[in-house]
Amino acid sequence: MPGTPFIIVAIDGGAASGKSSTARALSERFNLLHSDTGSYYRAVTAELLRRGATPGNLASVQAALADLRLGTKIEGRSARIEVSGHLPGEEIRSKAVNDAVSHFAALPELRSALLAYQRGQAAAARSGGFAGLVMEGRDIGSVIFPDADYRFFLHADPAERERRRHQQGQEDRVAERDRLDSSRKTAPLSQMAGATAIDTTCLSIAEVADQIAALIAPSLSPA
Repeated sequence: MPGTPFIIVAIDGGAASGKSSTARALSERFNLLHSDTGSYYRAVTAELLRRGATPGNLASVQAALADLRLGTKIEGRSARIEVSGHLPGEEIRSKAVNDAVSHFAALPELRSALLAYQRGQAAAARSGGFAGLVMEGRDIGSVIFPDADYRFFLHADPAERERRRHQQGQEDRVAERDRLDSSRKTAPLSQMAGATAIDTTCLSIAEVADQIAALIAPSLSPA
């Protein structure tokens, strides 16, 4: 409806800082479309690996990217990526993908290929009747939606983040991924000016979500 509020919430942070769980909680509370851009990079990484591309062979990456078709399937309040008609599954959490995703994500060609797709999730949220979009990743508030209505940066002690990954049954060298993501030349992981920083080390997901909800609630109504 004309005049209906629509907001974009950007949540950035390192691996296992609580981005995904917090974003999901907010999407349920306020009827926001949840966009997990980390899963997008993982899905494309899995497809590139399947096609034999490697981060060190730019020609192989460019050839694979030129043939990819990206789509969106909305399931509940989540925007899932479709890669060439395929909806990726648990393979995107494999050790091979964990080890490769930051290396692929450092390539400007890959980031450029996903830029328009990620920004397009706002239109998907609007057309789907959602009150807004909550997108989480590593460059959302700095590159994808620098003019987002609300921008947050979650961080936590590396040892605690490793513990969280272990509890999830995943192998993920969070400190190494942070180093790679923070040192890349294109869209590095960093706390952007003006973002609200939240240390999640000693907080539950509910407590983190409550902090963010208190700030965005004036613009929205509960789902």
